[in-house]
Amino acid sequence: MLHVCSLAALPDTVRATGASHVLTVMANVDQVQRPPSVLAANHLKVSMDDITEAMDGFVAPTDAHIEKVLTFVRCWDRRAPMVVHCYAGISRSTASAFAAACALNPHRDEIAIARQIREASPIASPNRLIVSLADKALGRDGRMLRALDAMGPGSMSVEGRPFRIDLE
Repeated sequence: MLHVCSLAALPDTVRATGASHVLTVMANVDQVQRPPSVLAANHLKVSMDDITEAMDGFVAPTDAHIEKVLTFVRCWDRRAPMVVHCYAGISRSTASAFAAACALNPHRDEIAIARQIREASPIASPNRLIVSLADKALGRDGRMLRALDAMGPGSMSVEGRPFRIDLE
């Protein structure tokens, strides 16, 4: 099971879910302290800004970032949950969790996963560039982007509430 949250909710979410793995996808990853219950090898930090095109002074998501995320997710044994978080728990984390759910369920319909995300979080707004890169890496032929369009925009918010995505 995947759980998505903000940086502020990370310690409580890990504690409440018993998560063994944490995926951090945000800028300034050095500010993130690994929860004590999570082994260092089970915490991946991927530094990227929440942008959808290259901008001076910012780090746009790249194929290399997505490959790191997908490799980490595929190595997860799923015996305990994984928490995926970014700064606000709205964009980079929801896009990365969407990518993870698609990677771990290669035959599951993308729209079904996107609908589950929307039902779990009315404010989820997956980063379109991350989804596009994951779609390409996973050979989903644009279906992830179409699912994102079908999902519709999220409600406006400053910080997301933790939610979960079932993998089956």
